[in-house]
This record gives sequence, structure tokens and C-alpha cells, in this order.
Amino acid sequence: MSTGLIIALIVIVAVVVVVAAVLALRARRSAGGGGSLKRRFGPEYDRTVARHDGDERAAARELAERVKRHGSLEKRPLSSAERERYESRWAAAQERFVDSPREAVAEADRLLSEVAAARGFPDGSRYETQLEALSVHHAHHVHGYRRVHLAAHTSGDTAQGRTGTGGADGVAPGPGTGTEDLREAMIEARALFEDLVTPNRRDARADRDASAGAAGHAHRDGSARRDGRDGAAADGRHRSHLPWAPARRHAKGS
Repeated sequence: MSTGLIIALIVIVAVVVVVAAVLALRARRSAGGGGSLKRRFGPEYDRTVARHDGDERAAARELAERVKRHGSLEKRPLSSAERERYESRWAAAQERFVDSPREAVAEADRLLSEVAAARGFPDGSRYETQLEALSVHHAHHVHGYRRVHLAAHTSGDTAQGRTGTGGADGVAPGPGTGTEDLREAMIEARALFEDLVTPNRRDARADRDASAGAAGHAHRDGSARRDGRDGAAADGRHRSHLPWAPARRHAKGS
């Protein structure tokens, strides 16, 4: 066998080995990525697979695209005052549930949309996009938002004929399935709400900055008031001929 033929065979074998190694590496990465997505998305991964009729590759592609679009999103800080307002509204919605469960669920839907937008997620007017972004960062609790949103936007008459069936994304159409289903939706949605309003380091830093700003403003305001009083006193000395005016008006008949 000639030297040239031997070299050609060696090259061919080397190319085959390299191609096989590349394919094996891609396969491992693909498998690892699927496992990573499953760990990251948890129950949301299973729901996505179910929506793709069990096709895990299709589900993995969809979830990977979500991560690509929304994974770099950074939450905006939420001040203590904002957080307290949202918590008060949620508590009021829970109390309203006793007498008006549908209205309470609708308020929960609005509130989740507003809090998510305040946190820097896409605006609630783009529900699907907002839900996608939330699923990337709050995958284990995002389903509660999906449930209350469906309940809030489905009329009772429409849902009555769908009792016991699931929606396209595996959600039972709450409004027609009874108060208990609405209650469960509220409970599940509350987990996402608590995730969104729970303070983190950036929130604490924003509170400190706000407190420092308020203190500075108060100091400047106090200085301005003192300067104003000093100026008024000086004005009084220089304008003693001006008529005196009462500081407070008296009510008629007093």
C-alpha cells in the first residue's frame, strides 16, 4: 500500500472521529439543556410538553426561546410604600371573595398585571408576553396568574358548559366550575403575588435611597422655611408701613 493511500485513510478516519465527537457533544448538550430547562421551569415544563402533545424537543425549543427573550430581564425595585399598597389591595380582594368571588378574582388578575409591570415585566396589555416573561423568572407559580386571568375573562354562561374540561394550556375554566375552583385559583395566584412583592436587596437599597432623599428634602425644606421666616422678618422691618393682615380667616358669625 502506497504512502499516499495510507495518509488518505488516516485523514478519513480522523474526519470520521471528529464528526462523531461533534455529534456526541451536541447530543449531550441537547440532553443537558432539556434537563436544565426541566429543573428551571418545573411544572411549567410539564404543561408545555403536554401542550406540544408530549413532544419534549418542541417544548424545550419553546422554553429556550422564552429564556432567550426574557432571561436577561432585571426586576425594578419596589419601595415599601408601593409594596404596602399592593398588599392592602390583595387583602381587600381576599375579603371581597366571600361575597363576590368573581369580582375578587378579577381584581387579583388586575393586581398581578400591575405588580408585574411595576417590577419591570412587559405591560399587562400584552398578557401573553407578560406571562412568558413571568414564566422564566417565576415558573413555579406563574400558573396561578394564568388561572385567575382565564377566570376573569370568561363569562359564567360560557364556562358553565365547559365544566370539567381543560383549556389549551391545561387550565380548567374556573368561572363555571364553582366557587371552590375560584378559591383555589386565588390561592395559587397569591403565591406569585408574594413572589413579586417580597423585598430583595435592590428594594432595600431603593428604600434607603428614598429615605436619604426624603431626609435631604426635609433638610432643604426646613432650611427654606427658616430662610423664608428670616426673609419675612427682614421684610417686616423694612415694610412696617404695610397694613397687617390676619393669618387665619374667621368663620362668619364668630
